[in-house]
Amino acid sequence: MFSGVYTAIITPFKNDKVDYDAFGALIENQCKNGVDGIVPCGTTGESPTLSYEEHEEVIEFAVKTAKGRMKVLAGTGSNSTDEAIHFTQFAKKAGCDGALVVSPYYNKPTQKGLYLHFKKIADTVDIPIVIYNIAGRTAVNVEPATLEKLCKECKNIVGVKESSGSLEQMSMTKFLCPDIDMLSGDDALTLPLMSVGGKGIISVVSNIVPSEVVALVKAFEKGDIKEAIRMHYKLFPLVKAMFIETNPIPVKTAASILGMCAPELRLPMCEMEEANKSKLEKAMKDFGLI
Repeated sequence: MFSGVYTAIITPFKNDKVDYDAFGALIENQCKNGVDGIVPCGTTGESPTLSYEEHEEVIEFAVKTAKGRMKVLAGTGSNSTDEAIHFTQFAKKAGCDGALVVSPYYNKPTQKGLYLHFKKIADTVDIPIVIYNIAGRTAVNVEPATLEKLCKECKNIVGVKESSGSLEQMSMTKFLCPDIDMLSGDDALTLPLMSVGGKGIISVVSNIVPSEVVALVKAFEKGDIKEAIRMHYKLFPLVKAMFIETNPIPVKTAASILGMCAPELRLPMCEMEEANKSKLEKAMKDFGLI
């Protein structure tokens, strides 16, 4: 159901408001460059600092602008199960193709708590769900055995965005859940994850180089491993530059350098340090973007 390249799309701001003109242009650029879908209201979209109203408006706008030309996988997760259900219900109502539900952050639930959290969401809302596993942001790892139980009991849990950084865990997940759509949550691991059965990437760097990320994934899918490896290493320095400060600071800065949006972020996200901005600009120049 979910494979290929999905862009974890940034949310552009102007004077502390969502800049829908810029957002619409960003979505059109993604569509033009052949991505399979966009993911609004994720970490890269600064969802923690969006109001309830903005969160819903951004999802609705993304669906209306995509116009069925690519899938919309909306970020609807929360550390409150009821809040996650609310946003997941809205995503279904808005016409999203699925919901990306991050594991609860800060609470640090047990594996039983994670299972009950995701099961309640899946049982309440009949929409395809991709679980987002990123212990580096949430302080808790969704273990493969927990995913296995959820996939067996909840038919609408169809995928996982894997950001554990562990290929061993990813392999175990695919071993236990052979039918799951496993997507990389780390641009640097797109190719390695696909080599163990992953279906693609929910990408940060594709905000600024969508066609190149698409080329990598398509090359692998066609069996052209040599070309996929070439694209992996072409993208690698730029990918590393996307994370020299906390995501989405570098990618939004890069987008602003390219004239795609203003560099505006919402606190506690803040402007890049000049030394790191210089490193980012060098990576962009070396790639041929500027």
